[in-house]
Parts: sequence; C-alpha cells; structure tokens
Amino acid sequence: MEDEHLSNSPYKGVFSAVVTALNEDKSPDLDTMAAHCKYLLANGCDGLAVLGTTGEANSFGLKERIAIIEGLVERGVPGDVMMPGTGCCAAIDTVNLTQAALNAGAKGVLMLPPFYYKNMSDKGLFDAFDEVIDKIADDRLKIYLYHFPQMSGVPITYGLIEMLLKAYSTVVVGQKDSSGVFENMAGVAEEFPGFASFSGADDLMLPLLRKGGAGCITAAANVSSSLNGAVYNGWVADGDTPEIEAAHEKLSAVRAAVSGFPLPPALKALTARNTGNAGWNNLRAPFVPLSDSDRDALFAKFDAAGAPMPAAT
Repeated sequence: MEDEHLSNSPYKGVFSAVVTALNEDKSPDLDTMAAHCKYLLANGCDGLAVLGTTGEANSFGLKERIAIIEGLVERGVPGDVMMPGTGCCAAIDTVNLTQAALNAGAKGVLMLPPFYYKNMSDKGLFDAFDEVIDKIADDRLKIYLYHFPQMSGVPITYGLIEMLLKAYSTVVVGQKDSSGVFENMAGVAEEFPGFASFSGADDLMLPLLRKGGAGCITAAANVSSSLNGAVYNGWVADGDTPEIEAAHEKLSAVRAAVSGFPLPPALKALTARNTGNAGWNNLRAPFVPLSDSDRDALFAKFDAAGAPMPAAT
C-alpha cells in the first residue's frame, strides 16, 4: 500500500523527534544521544528528526546546534537519516544551520517559519523562505515545512505551500504537521500530490497513510518506535489488516499516556528508566524534571498501555 508518488521527497516512514541528552552542566551529552539515536534506528525508526521541539532546539545556540549535528555523525549516526530542525528567526542563522546539516549528510531539513513576528502574510513568509533558499544555493537542499501553530504562532497555510511549490517544487518537498488537526494534514496530502505530508501525532499516522501521507515525525517515537515501525511497515506491506489496527490502537494508547505530561521531561524520564541512566532527566530551563508523583503517574499510564520499550543495549 506504499504511495509511490512522493517523488521529490528523500524521506518517508517513521522519524523520531529525538530528545537531546544533557550532562549535569546542561551541555549536550553527545555520546548518550548518539547511543539513543542508534537504538531508535535499530527499533523501528527510518530516520531521526533531531533539534526539533522535543529536542529542546530553541534552548540551544547556533554553534551548539551545529556541534550536535556534527558530533552525532562523528559518533557513527548516519547523516543521511537525520532531518535536523534548522528554522530560526534570523535568516542567516537558518542558512548557516541548514548548510551545516547538508554538509553532515542530511538529505533534508525540517524548517520552521520565522516565528517571532505574528500575523505575517503568506507573501512575507514566502519571502523569508525564498531568501534562505537563495542564500544556500545548494542543489542538495530539501525542505520539510514545520507546521506547529500552537507553539510557533505562525501557521503554514495552503496558500503558502502553493506559492512555495510553484517556485521551488523540487526543494520544498514536504511538511510535518504538529497541529493535531487531521483534516489539515490529510488535506495537504490530497491537495498537493507529490508533497510528503507527515503526521506529528502517532495516533494520526495510520489515518494519514490511508490518505496518501508519508509517515510520522513524533515525540512519542522516542519510547514507541517499535510500534510506530510495525504500523508503518505493516501498512506498506499489507494495507489494512487486523494486526495493523491492533498495533495502531496500542500506539494510540502510548501516545495518550505520554501526552498528559510535558513531553521532553516525560520522554526523558521513560528513557532514563529504560536505560538505567538518570542523566537522561537533565533538561534546560524552562523545562523542569517531572515531580515524583507525576513520574509515578506517567510510568503507571505508560505501563498500562502494554507496549514496553525494547531493552537498551
């Protein structure tokens, strides 16, 4: 049942919005993060969306973000499976970070619109993307738009997608939709054939695949990657089956379990428990670790979903 029309997109399938491991001094712990990336790739993930919302990207400076991308590659994480988040408020920062991602081997980047100024026109946002594409001037560039209006305050409209595809159909190749609005992400898949629509919610991946979607890029995949992979790969191989529907229901239960808590601290708490590495609970402000009572409630809800994480090696 795989959709073959996504001709311009180098990526499809299951991507984890990877949590960023930190040392006690809150500097990036690249050894631990690289091990987690390899764990995800071995347990259902097709790719790694590093430096996104779940990865606390906007709590890191430009040099730190570049060092994270380069450091992961140096530690054996394949650059060509990474989809780094590179959208910044300043165009020059977006350009420099995107170029670093391409030089590290990334086949595509996940790009927020410039998000500080609100209520900007589609023309203004188009001009911002146009400037970035023009300054990078690299045939390797593939951009996945990042639609997360609840967080960024700047939506990616159908009108903006249309403008970008008219000008850059082989560069702007897809979108991650974290709005939680299924009608929007399904509408993108149907309205723009060849444009890869990724769900930002695990429970909407299978419904979106049925509409021609490309897969998912999700936070919960840090702790549910084997289930995400089972749903996606089962759909590709066989389409709708009772087994795929059962896996989808279990995946939806995991998503519901973790979504009741702030995601970076919740996912880090579960990863700390699975690895035995308490350092996973380190976060950059303004995030704080879960309280003991919240952590216990999270563990109880996650365990009740009946989908334990594969053991870390």
